[in-house]
Amino acid sequence: MNIARQFSALLGMSLSGIPARLGLVSTIIVGVACAVGVLVSMLAMGVGARREALGNVRPDRVILLQAQAPSPFQSNIPKDQAAAVASLPGIRRNAKGEPIVVPMATGFVQARNRRDRSPIGFPIGGVTKEFTDFFPELRLTSGRMFQPGLRELIASNKCAQQYSDFATGDTRHMQGGDWAIVGNFDMGDTEGTCVVYTDVATLQSAFNRNTFMLVYVMLQSAASLDEFKRAMNLDPTLKLSLKSQQQFAEDSSGQLNGILNFVSYFVGTIMALAATVGAANSLYAIVDGRRRELATLRALGFDNVAIVASLLLESILLALPGALIGAVAAWALFNGFQASPMGTSLRLAVTPSLALLGLAWALGMGLLAGLLPALRASRAAVTLGLRAV
Repeated sequence: MNIARQFSALLGMSLSGIPARLGLVSTIIVGVACAVGVLVSMLAMGVGARREALGNVRPDRVILLQAQAPSPFQSNIPKDQAAAVASLPGIRRNAKGEPIVVPMATGFVQARNRRDRSPIGFPIGGVTKEFTDFFPELRLTSGRMFQPGLRELIASNKCAQQYSDFATGDTRHMQGGDWAIVGNFDMGDTEGTCVVYTDVATLQSAFNRNTFMLVYVMLQSAASLDEFKRAMNLDPTLKLSLKSQQQFAEDSSGQLNGILNFVSYFVGTIMALAATVGAANSLYAIVDGRRRELATLRALGFDNVAIVASLLLESILLALPGALIGAVAAWALFNGFQASPMGTSLRLAVTPSLALLGLAWALGMGLLAGLLPALRASRAAVTLGLRAV
């Protein structure tokens, strides 16, 4: 009998004996299911964070920053450069015929969490009147838009939910005196982070700013990007770098995604190691229970390669139900679940790619768990089998 036929016969014998070893098999399946479920559900946070960051991305919107700025918050664009951007070609104009170019300055505000009153600081953005043309997805849910020249703020609904004194009608004491919250808003289809806007000139005066952090530009279309970028690079007075809105969003969320993925793989690896050890112990018990049978097969001429391969495949096949159960459980329990890691609101997203990753994770666990027991099975003493004959 050749090795392929031996392998097939051995695998069939192993699988047919599963009902007799149901307790040990269940231990393997449950362990793998737990490891895969934890990994997939935690990685779903990273997928949800990326979807949140890219939820309102459009190919016709770009962001300009100071060239060679170490980070967006260290970008300083002079007023004359921001004004010069508006004359470049390829920029869309609003209903009044004005170019949709929105310079933004930032200041920092202190707030307190509604639940535990813990303090937190975050930036507020000062923008020009054209910013509603750049962000047409912004929708006021209460109140009105801020008025230029006045100490008025509009805050996202996430701010109003998370922090005190950000609901329409509230008053906040900040730089320069008291500021009124005159409106709350949602931003497109995303869950939203805490975002606050005010008039840029008012913010610059109150916070003693004379530069902008960035400049938002709405292009005529995505096809206008090359024309706009070429004109910007040809102007020696413009010391600016350009990022697409998608690139800017990915860079801004990169740190959060990195932390979430690190935690996911760290915890997932610990769970996988525990599941692998548990599965290996169960497989050792299965092999020990079949030592006489395996020794008999060796005495009958079955090749060690066929024995090792059949037990490895059995281990992998036993991991598959666990992978499916874990992925389905993660999808049923956590897909669409709302979470707020590091103050960012998002919905977990269990995607097919994560399910496939969980499947590969399970196959790896099955392979590692079955390796040593399979090698042990291949060394079953032939004399043990002969004594049984």
